[in-house]
Amino acid sequence: MHEFRSLKFLDLFQALFRAFNIDYYAMRKILQVKLTMDERRVPTIFANQSAKKSTGNQFIKSLGIYALYGLILILFLFLGDNLMLQTSIMFGVAMFILMTSMISDFSSVLLDVRDKTILQTKPVNTRTVNAAKLIHVTIYMAMLTGAFIAIPAIVMLFVKGISFFILFLVEIILLVLFIMTLTALIYIFILRFFNGERLRDIINYVQIILSVGVVVGYQIVIRAFDFVDFDFGYVFSWWHIVIPPIWFGAPFALFLQHDHSTVIIGFSLAALIIPIISILTYYRLMPAFERNLQKLMEDTAKTKRKRATFTNLWERLLCFSKEEKLFFRFSQIMMKREREFKLKVYPSLGMAFIFPFIFIFNGLNAESFSEVSNSKLYFNIYFANIMISAVVHMLKFSGKYKGAWIFGITPIQQKERFYSAALKALLVKLYLPVYLVLSIAFVAIFSVRIVPDLIIVLVTTILHTLIAYKIINNEDYPFSEAFESMQQGTNTALHFLLMFFVAIFAGIHYLATTVHMGKYIYLAILIIITAIAWKRTFSKKIDIVN
Repeated sequence: MHEFRSLKFLDLFQALFRAFNIDYYAMRKILQVKLTMDERRVPTIFANQSAKKSTGNQFIKSLGIYALYGLILILFLFLGDNLMLQTSIMFGVAMFILMTSMISDFSSVLLDVRDKTILQTKPVNTRTVNAAKLIHVTIYMAMLTGAFIAIPAIVMLFVKGISFFILFLVEIILLVLFIMTLTALIYIFILRFFNGERLRDIINYVQIILSVGVVVGYQIVIRAFDFVDFDFGYVFSWWHIVIPPIWFGAPFALFLQHDHSTVIIGFSLAALIIPIISILTYYRLMPAFERNLQKLMEDTAKTKRKRATFTNLWERLLCFSKEEKLFFRFSQIMMKREREFKLKVYPSLGMAFIFPFIFIFNGLNAESFSEVSNSKLYFNIYFANIMISAVVHMLKFSGKYKGAWIFGITPIQQKERFYSAALKALLVKLYLPVYLVLSIAFVAIFSVRIVPDLIIVLVTTILHTLIAYKIINNEDYPFSEAFESMQQGTNTALHFLLMFFVAIFAGIHYLATTVHMGKYIYLAILIIITAIAWKRTFSKKIDIVN
């Protein structure tokens, strides 16, 4: 079996493990097996690449991508002279990259129950198994973090000096420990109250919420600082207490800029104490955590038959044949039950909901609320349409793709018939809830005068969905390919092209508002074009194979 360098380094601390009543030899063997098996695992960062046979440890290869991500930290080293601002943003970015990696790649390690059937029959104590699991995640997080900060750390050594460099390394270690334990503690809380199938769904939604939350976190961090006279100054507000990047930025103001205010000292202590408390709490709760992991091996979901009132209503309104109604219902069920589909798509929906508000809040920084409500900032709702291309593209994929043979044996051999229903299900189940909530919020902000504009956005979305389908998905059945078969380079180019279409629609819409009755004329033209395009694409005679 391959001898890993990380294990050789771990050998230097074996006396420490034995002091905690951990069987170091057994733990090392467990880690060696786990690390060997991990060489076959494809990291999420490579999940969109073509599923080709590859050799070597894919995680090691992915570290180069994280090193490129780390280059963004260099930009903030030259963001004025406010070290707390610079480092708070840097730690915010680092928290986003590292926590999303923790969620996507290492949650499966924390929640792994497959080895229990083997290890529980062996003379290995629970403490040793738990230690192996924690060290397993720590090894990979250390490698990922090292790749992420390597180049920025070298730059800050020469630009900011040795004191800044050492303090940054200490802080990044505390940040990684905090991220690891925070993720684990969230899962411990969930495991405490939920069982079986419901638990798996809850964990899926927690991963989605965390992914969206850390994406917009930098907006909160930057708003903790006031821009006055071309310089940033920090003014404390009570809600800053729950913003971890500010904790980790405070020690730089304390030690390097000698700001000894009570707030800075308090945040600096939080950056040191809270990660330590989190680790101790996790250590105390780990036995209960492992016991509750057994729930993941249970299938306690109760099948309840509920009358799908809204689904039936949409079927009657949108589908015009028995076959299309069947495919519509099937697509909605797939979107509801496919966890991997939801994990890849729902974060995009969350961002589609959040981004329009972010740009409105940016407008509120420069203008009053009354000025914003009378402006045309409602055009920011078009940012919600950027996600359409990604979601339409995801309709091709499924974790249960091997079941796609069912399409081939149906008497209907036109792929368009399946996709017509799938796209309608996408718009109803995924886009429409986001659109309705955004519309209500935007009407509250900008008044009912924007209702015609919102209708234009909705019709534009339908046309944009059709364009995305024609460009991306017009060759395969829906839900018929493995997620691993996605080709990242080509897809990225197509998504940028489709984002350009969103900009074109927004531009035409804006020009229409500058002409008297222009928006109503544009809406009428848009409805006609969309109806004709949809009919020509999908309303073909059904080819029934006898």
